[in-house]
Amino acid sequence: MVKILWVDDEVELLKPHVLFLTQKGYEVDTCNNGYDAIDMASEGAYDLIILDEMMPGMTGLETLPKIKEVRPTTPVIMVTKSEEENIMDKAVGSKIADYLIKPVNPNQVLLSIKKNVHQQQLVTEQTTADYRSEFGRITSSLQLAETFQDWCSIYRRLTGWEIELSESSDRSIREVLSYQSVEANQEFCKFVRRNYYNWINRRTEDTPTMSHTLMRTKIFPVADENPKTTLLLIDNFRYDQWRSISSLLRGYYDVVQDDFYCAILPTATQYARNAVFAGLMPLAIDKLMPQKWLNDNEEGGKNQYEEEFLRRLMQQNGKQWRFSFDKLVRPEQGRKLVDNIQKVYDADFSVIVYNFLDILSHARTETDIIRELTEDDAAFRSLTRSWFEHSDLYTILKLLSERGHTVVITSDHGTVRVDNPVKVTGDRETSANLRYKTGRNLAYNSREVYEVLNPKDIQLPSSNLTSSYIFAYNSDFLIYNNDANRHIRYYRNTFQHGGISMQEMIVPYIVLKPKQ
Repeated sequence: MVKILWVDDEVELLKPHVLFLTQKGYEVDTCNNGYDAIDMASEGAYDLIILDEMMPGMTGLETLPKIKEVRPTTPVIMVTKSEEENIMDKAVGSKIADYLIKPVNPNQVLLSIKKNVHQQQLVTEQTTADYRSEFGRITSSLQLAETFQDWCSIYRRLTGWEIELSESSDRSIREVLSYQSVEANQEFCKFVRRNYYNWINRRTEDTPTMSHTLMRTKIFPVADENPKTTLLLIDNFRYDQWRSISSLLRGYYDVVQDDFYCAILPTATQYARNAVFAGLMPLAIDKLMPQKWLNDNEEGGKNQYEEEFLRRLMQQNGKQWRFSFDKLVRPEQGRKLVDNIQKVYDADFSVIVYNFLDILSHARTETDIIRELTEDDAAFRSLTRSWFEHSDLYTILKLLSERGHTVVITSDHGTVRVDNPVKVTGDRETSANLRYKTGRNLAYNSREVYEVLNPKDIQLPSSNLTSSYIFAYNSDFLIYNNDANRHIRYYRNTFQHGGISMQEMIVPYIVLKPKQ
């Protein structure tokens, strides 16, 4: 039973309220002064305290901090006859849970109690009911989805429900959502398998914006329309992570576009990010600039020429903007950019590549404590928000808002938590990525992967004449037979990228306008 302490010097006037709350199932104790209230709060475990502000001897505002000393987590509702703003400011500043002005009616009090004592239960019940009614509509959408935009809509809805239900105490409804998300990803993988070849080779009218067309179709037009534009590309950034940080930017920016584009395969930095900045598929990069493309089996950095690629693309498209490019991999680079933010201010079009989430994903694989901190997607979102809130990147975005910069936030690909091992075999030159493999002598079950026997069919380079590619679906990860059990234990439940899933391929594209 919920226990309430009600403190008011006119305690005899509380009898109708106490009777009403007792009939609703609450246990209510009363007292008529602040001194007794402090003693009773010290001795009794109350779920809520209702405190009158205007009391003789010790006022409610004087009593409040004393109660907070002994019961720091107990919500306190302040009741007063005064509507003076300074009284309200002091009460709110003292971290009260709610503020009621006399005369109060019983239903007002009941609503405040429900809001402060039963909120999680009520939210869980309502959210569960809302999702149950939505479940059938989403299931129908899976069967009717015919375009990439249809799948973006489904992904948006599922992500929204995942966030809504992440704090629900109803474990069974979270499991239902998890099953529906798995089903959706399975259907999305079939959709990609049917359409990817036609998208890459422009054989269909509803080809989505993809990595190699992103700059020309979405980003350059924004920079054309705005005198100062900053592109922020956060590696491994997913839509749910955008949702986790978006509220922090609400005071600085208006979201004028909340959209998606489609990452190319493999959904890996070497391929997808080079394609974004070059405006070309990897095969074309390899042919036109062979000295600037390294295949998976070749030693060396795979993303060393992004700025050069982008300058070339801008020149080809007649963009004569003043331009800056920064890639931030280590924390000190973020602090250095804050100190040298003038270079970004001066540029018409500035690009900032931020690698933290990619580093965090790899750290989660390799570090036990990071695994514990990010045991599931909800925890990964929470860690993303915590990082962003205290990051130099957040500082940079606030500074850019002050200077009137339009900001485009996107990524080169997302990441997916893997849990189902799929065994393959290959020679020593086979690529190491867990979500795709490329090499000469790959052996696998063709029903378990998306296979591309001729890489040129989807505009990918080959390390040799007989190379092929395979891509993992959904939450699968590709494991060699040698020492398979150890690798399965090590990599299961880690975040990986390179394959086919909604999380990896449906990439957020956000346009922010600074608030005036």
